[in-house]
Amino acid sequence: MIGYLKGIVTHIFKDTCFIDVHGVGYRVYVPMSTLDTLTIGRETMLFTYMSVREDAIVLYGFAAQDEYDLFILLIGVNGVGPKVALGILSAGSPDAFRLAVHQKNMKVLTKLPGIGKKTAERIVLELQDKIGAVDDDGGEALPAAGSPAPQGIAAEAMAALTSLGYAPPEVLPAIESKAPQCQTVEELLKEVLRALGSGR
Repeated sequence: MIGYLKGIVTHIFKDTCFIDVHGVGYRVYVPMSTLDTLTIGRETMLFTYMSVREDAIVLYGFAAQDEYDLFILLIGVNGVGPKVALGILSAGSPDAFRLAVHQKNMKVLTKLPGIGKKTAERIVLELQDKIGAVDDDGGEALPAAGSPAPQGIAAEAMAALTSLGYAPPEVLPAIESKAPQCQTVEELLKEVLRALGSGR
């Protein structure tokens, strides 16, 4: 099993990247939080999990050990595969997810990509004693109950803004309002920042 990769980032895509390790290019699937830390041409180190299936061998990578540990716990839950686990980690911070699990907040959990009611119940049952404690105000909020998780350029804009210190509930209304009018992430970011104003 490949425990980690350390090499140069050569390509960055929507949910994957290429890491050149001594002339060998590895395709690694990563959550949005890790994607935001990558820069083409710079060296990075990712903790990795190798998924072996009959038709493919897939690498999943994480910039933080905390995200890797949570990913491993998630894929141990029946009904949660690596792609679903990656989607959960892309939807918010590990602490926000832990808080939702500790609070048994089904409305929040079932809004996560690929998670239905039964899977949410299994996650709470199997993980609430394994994922560790979290402060009530710890981490960014996951998407609010009743609001679907942002997709496409909206998700990329959300990730960019949260990396700048904005809280998801603070920017989500502006993103949802401006996304239909925008074609690129850059255009959406400009519109959202304009809407938020410069008083922050």
